[in-house]
Amino acid sequence: MFNEHRIEMDLGGRKLVLESGKIARQADGAVMASLGDTMVLCTAVGQRSPKPGIDFFPLTVNYQEKTFAAGKIPGGFFKREGRPSEKETLTSRLIDRPLRPLFASGYRNETQVICTVLAHDLENDPDMVALIGASAALTISGIPFLGPIGGARIGYIDGNYVLNPTVEDQKESALNLVMAGTREGVLMVESEANELSEEVMLGAVMFGHEANQTVIDAIIELAKKCAKEPWDVPSPPDYADAVAARVAEIADTDLRAAYGETEKSVRQNKISEVRKKVTEAYEGDADTDGSVVSGAFKSLEKNIVRRDILNTGKRIDGRDTATVRPIVSEVGLLPRAHGSALFTRGETQALVVTTLGTGQDEQIIDGLDGDYREHFLLHYNFPPYSVGEASFLRSPGRREIGHGKLAWRAIRAMLPTKEDFPYTFRVVSEITESNGSSSMATVCGTSLSMMDAGVPLTRPVAGIAMGLIKEDDSFAVLSDILGDEDHLGDMDFKVAGTKDGITALQMDIKITSITQDIMEAALAQARDGRLHILGEMEKALSTSRDSISDNAPRITVITIDKEKIREVIGPGGKIIREICETTGAKIDIEDDGTIKVAAIDETASAEAIAMINAIVAEPEVGVIYTGTVVKTVDFGAFVNFMGARDGLVHISELKPERVEKTTDVINVGDKIKVKLIGIDDRGKVKLSMKAVDQETGKDISAN
Repeated sequence: MFNEHRIEMDLGGRKLVLESGKIARQADGAVMASLGDTMVLCTAVGQRSPKPGIDFFPLTVNYQEKTFAAGKIPGGFFKREGRPSEKETLTSRLIDRPLRPLFASGYRNETQVICTVLAHDLENDPDMVALIGASAALTISGIPFLGPIGGARIGYIDGNYVLNPTVEDQKESALNLVMAGTREGVLMVESEANELSEEVMLGAVMFGHEANQTVIDAIIELAKKCAKEPWDVPSPPDYADAVAARVAEIADTDLRAAYGETEKSVRQNKISEVRKKVTEAYEGDADTDGSVVSGAFKSLEKNIVRRDILNTGKRIDGRDTATVRPIVSEVGLLPRAHGSALFTRGETQALVVTTLGTGQDEQIIDGLDGDYREHFLLHYNFPPYSVGEASFLRSPGRREIGHGKLAWRAIRAMLPTKEDFPYTFRVVSEITESNGSSSMATVCGTSLSMMDAGVPLTRPVAGIAMGLIKEDDSFAVLSDILGDEDHLGDMDFKVAGTKDGITALQMDIKITSITQDIMEAALAQARDGRLHILGEMEKALSTSRDSISDNAPRITVITIDKEKIREVIGPGGKIIREICETTGAKIDIEDDGTIKVAAIDETASAEAIAMINAIVAEPEVGVIYTGTVVKTVDFGAFVNFMGARDGLVHISELKPERVEKTTDVINVGDKIKVKLIGIDDRGKVKLSMKAVDQETGKDISAN
């Protein structure tokens, strides 16, 4: 019934399987990719005609995780998958980035790739399986995709590279690097590292590139069996060359002058004027497609900027290829924030604020591989005013989530352990100006902001964005790229780390691939730039402050017997709520008996700890306690003196002289001081009031 095709190969000691022809047969390309018992269905569909009036390629990539893949039912009221999780959003970006540069020039058909996780064995992460499957689906679809590509995750354990480490192995790895590439070179890298050298990072990328060759071979073998006829790509219209010549005639001189302006706003205004001049020249020309005119203008821009850099070594703003723009760092700007920093690099600026919280502020993340709590949160915001625009404020999109996660990866390796510093951290980066790598400005600002808050980072972290201009065999690596250089260049290569090594790396290529030599040059130049930026940051703050802000909660950690946890919590949480409401402190109790008491007021913290100690402490004979009368009877009174613990003051122990009636001396609700004089075999506590001076609290039983 089904015309099925199957390819198997060994990948890192586990079997990778690519299957097609059984499921989703109406898609242009559909591949079921499996690694172990992790299975991802990857489909590719393209519209048969181009989208009119556009000069860009409309590609959409969606990675989605179905909870049934791990035998789970979604939480929430509706019990179905909702908006994409952060993992789904980041993985969608991860797959999109290496695919996008490989579609044929001139292809403008709306294209969608969907990767659906159908099974997760909790050992093999589905993201790389999805990337490989997406590459295979496009390769067999007939869509003009110039692949295939391979993808791999690389770990670094005990000095050795590990291909596609399991979820458990990743916990022991000093590196979590994912990369994708073609037969010729590397297209995309994303990584988190524990201060690894440039040599180790480059070695990991090339190790993955070599492993990808086997994956590419397998996809080609599958394509030989079932690939559809390739689509025709429309050629540029006959008049395209004439349009390019006329656009150059109209705009070349003015555009060169515009790109001679070093200030972004002035430069952009002049470029807009030149673009308007070109547009007006073609107004009323119904025979010329506007996208062809727009494409010709972009090509002219690209040629002017790129050729000038390669020929003269001078960039748009007058810098050479290795110089970093002027940097100004400030800390402690916001008086009520726990930590704040303003990091300005040229025309890029980030206001970064750190807030310290308790365990109750941790984010609970519901993933396919189980629920877990995250105590380090980093949120990146990119308001329209940062680039001089007026538009709707929207919820964070893929770009904001991706940039925030990159900065999160860069900082995480330098955080103190929860045992040493038991706080939850929320960092918010507000981009207030942007002209080149606001994500790396976020890294720098986050480091300064957290140190200003008193978070004991192991070492400060800085980041820098590198660019590439490549024409034939000539290339130039650019440090601290501008927005225009990013837009018109061939590479966006971001490196973050300390003086001792790299903590995060992200690379995206707009050409078909780059070589090891170019990557090596970029990493070396990035290291010089990173060290320079760290030196500039030190002028504001070189190490973490000795103590946290007065506005932040102080957390005191105590440990109790695990058997006493129930007594502290009380029935239905009654006791712990009463302590929090009475003192104003926040209290977190862990299963091992660790209790974290947080309060801005040290008196409140001390009071809460005293109340907890009163509950868990064992009563001692001869010790004087303060208690509350909870019940009176003919033969005495019951006194609550240690949390929920009661003891009996016999009527004979109320006063030295004879007492006729208990309520002649004390009543319910009275606060009294008592001495513990005995505990019988049944655990009943005997207290004495007459043995204690009620004013001074001194023991007078010997008098």
